[in-house]
This record gives sequence, C-alpha cells and structure tokens, in this order.
Amino acid sequence: MSSLSAPQIRRRKRREGAEPLVMVTAYDEPGARYVDAAGVDIILVGDSLANVVLGHADTLHVSVDEMAHHVRAVSAASPKAHIVADLPWLSYHLDRADTVRNAAVLIRAGAHSVKLEGGRVRLEMVSALLDAEIPVMGHLGLTPQSVLAMGGFKVQAKTLEAAKLLVEDAQALEDAGVFALVIEGVPGEVGRRVTEAVSIPTIGIGAGADTDGQVLVFHDLLGMSARPAAKFVRRYADIGSAITEAVSHFAADVRSGSFPSIDEQYPSAPELSP
Repeated sequence: MSSLSAPQIRRRKRREGAEPLVMVTAYDEPGARYVDAAGVDIILVGDSLANVVLGHADTLHVSVDEMAHHVRAVSAASPKAHIVADLPWLSYHLDRADTVRNAAVLIRAGAHSVKLEGGRVRLEMVSALLDAEIPVMGHLGLTPQSVLAMGGFKVQAKTLEAAKLLVEDAQALEDAGVFALVIEGVPGEVGRRVTEAVSIPTIGIGAGADTDGQVLVFHDLLGMSARPAAKFVRRYADIGSAITEAVSHFAADVRSGSFPSIDEQYPSAPELSP
C-alpha cells in the first residue's frame, strides 16, 4: 500500500500551505527503486513508455498489456510513492465497461490509480471508473494521445478562448471527482489560471512555475533520451554519456585481455591447476 493515497494527494494545494508535489516517470524495477529512494511523491508509469523505452515516434503504440507489464515491474520495487498508471490510447474511448476492465488490469498489476487524457469529453468514463472505486488523475493541455488531431506536439491554450475552455475542462473534471490534474504544454499564465480555478492539485509539465507540482520523464531529467530536449526539460545528469563511457571501458578491457583479472575469477581446486 502506498504511503500517499489519492485522497492525500487531493489535499496537496500549495495555496493551502502544502509542499509542491514531485512526480517522476518510471518503467521498471530499478527506475522505480531509484526515484523512490529520492523521495518523490508519485511515480507515473506513463504511456511515454512507447517512445521513451520502446522507440516509437509517439505514445499511440502501446497496449494495456504492455502497460500492465511495466506497472508490475515498478510495483515490484515496493515503492513508498503513489503509483499512477496511464490508460493507453483506445483503452477508455469505446464504452464504460471496456474502460473499467482495462483500468482494472493496471490496478491488479500494482497501480494505485489511473490517468486519462481529455476534458469534458471523458466525463462518462471518469464516472465509470469512480463507480468502480478506481481513483482517477486527469490530463489536460497538450495531450500526447491527441498528437494526430493536434498536428504534432504543439503548445496548447495560447488564446484567451482556448484558455477559458481549458479552465472549464479542469473544473468539470474536478466536479466529476478526479483527485489531481496533469497540465502539459501550456503557457505559464494558463497553468496558473487552471491551478487557481480548481481545488485539486495540478501537476505541471511545461505549464510554468505556478502549478501545485511538477513532473518530468526519468530519461529526460537524467540525459538518457535520444529525442531533443523540450523547452521545459532541465537535465540534472548526463547518465547516457556515463553509460556509454562505462561500456566502452569494459569493451576495451575485454579486447586488451585485462578483463577479467585474476581477482575476478573463481579459484580452482589444486588438482585442476596445470
């Protein structure tokens, strides 16, 4: 059981004196173990798995079964952080029963809640999930599963009218019962307006500094991503270069005959010695 429940997260508004929420993605047991040891509040098993780990161009090419596989790996680390799993594209778009069934697969794999993208158009599915007592996190703004309809990964809500619609979507999701909202790829002023308009916490990614928390992708903040860094990404390490350097040293040692050394071999019985 996580140390931070969905109801506890729901109360984490900065304007009420709470510390900002920290969310980081993880997709396997080592990643979950490392980020949990760092003291994050929430681990997101994101559908970013598709492009970050599996090498696809977008998040549309990952299934519920693949998501469940990685949720189980993250859960195996027994993190203290709350685990939220993304419902992948087309897993909550058809009907209520299908939505609940797919979410249940992720919960049984070890997630404590699920996240879905979209505003008022998703209210029926949010209701179905909450009726099944599955906590739901929302996701507004730049919703990666809408990349084809949006014409690419583009900043959203850049006009006053679009910003108003985003605020209305956020309020509708709050009224429906989601416990938190991810706000992605919007101007900082829009992130602030959405945050002030709802009493549930907002978690920003490319949404400015005034949200109730921040999330980054594990591979992005560690410098392990092959894709160009987005404007909002701050790289805290260059683990990718460190990995390449370490493996290069190993390969050189093997080729030179310096690995393994005598100290890195098991001794044999005296009668086996030449």
